[in-house]
Amino acid sequence: MQSKAVFILAIESSCDDTAAAVLKNDKVLSNVVANQLVHQQFGGVVPELASRAHQQNIVPVIAAALKKADIDKSQLDAIAFTQGPGLMGSLLVGSSFAKSLALALKIPLIAVNHMHAHILAHFIDEDGFDKPTFPFLALTISGGHTQIVKVNGFFDMEIIGETTDDAVGEAFDKSAKILGLPYPGGPLVDQYAQLGNPKAFAFTKPKIAGLDFSFSGLKTQILYFLQKNVAFNLNFIAENRDDICASIQHTIINILMDKLKLAVAQTGIQQVAIGGGVSANSGIRKALKATEAQYGWKTFIPKFEYTTDNAAMIGIVGYQKYLHEKFNDTTVVAKARISF
Repeated sequence: MQSKAVFILAIESSCDDTAAAVLKNDKVLSNVVANQLVHQQFGGVVPELASRAHQQNIVPVIAAALKKADIDKSQLDAIAFTQGPGLMGSLLVGSSFAKSLALALKIPLIAVNHMHAHILAHFIDEDGFDKPTFPFLALTISGGHTQIVKVNGFFDMEIIGETTDDAVGEAFDKSAKILGLPYPGGPLVDQYAQLGNPKAFAFTKPKIAGLDFSFSGLKTQILYFLQKNVAFNLNFIAENRDDICASIQHTIINILMDKLKLAVAQTGIQQVAIGGGVSANSGIRKALKATEAQYGWKTFIPKFEYTTDNAAMIGIVGYQKYLHEKFNDTTVVAKARISF
């Protein structure tokens, strides 16, 4: 049992959010995120602009996190940072700052896999949120990843299903773009879907064997469906926006739930946790809770602020690695792609 309080400063810079958090053991004292609005005009994240914005944001964001936590940097026990996966330029900003600060303070440096952090965010000590016990299944869904992971321990995870092409977040965002919705479009699809009829339009689910996913065919199907209907009625999208969004979301959720049911059946594990930016989707959360009630699963849905990219989730992995003395030296490098 850890007797001494451990203070971890965590830094997250994998994509377009600059984030810093301070944890006292597994409790979050601060979790500060600076968003980059510059990408909206381009309809997606521009890597060069993202790395420049990180350079501008990282010092004030870390200063704000320390101030909010009421912690002086001299009290820190370790620095945790996102090693990957992500945009290389963005990762380099966070990793370089983390190395420099750890060297200056003469404290341990801890590299964190961003995808592990999405899964282990469930172990943040948060009032009203239960923690899963090992083993459990994790559905990690984001703009770049769709995975079902068997989690046997903090450092023992196995991918048992993943997308063969596009991630679920990309399917939401690309569908939104086809509909003419502004970036980021995924949350807007969710918003309009709540006003529409999920069975207004039928889309075919891809037939992919086992626990793997595929979303590229669905995106193409949605594109052709809209092109065909707009050819007959130029106002088709405007007149049916809510029903279209509801039908798209309904199809995507069914794909995810079908694979989860199969994973539970194959593994016998009835604890299911979700994580990643797309886990903020209200429809997915409702579907998971409905499935829990129907099949007797125990489901875990993280606090909203721990679903999208944030530093608190990096910090909780950093804390567990600190307890097990899994430290890195300054030769550790950021990686756009990193083994699970």
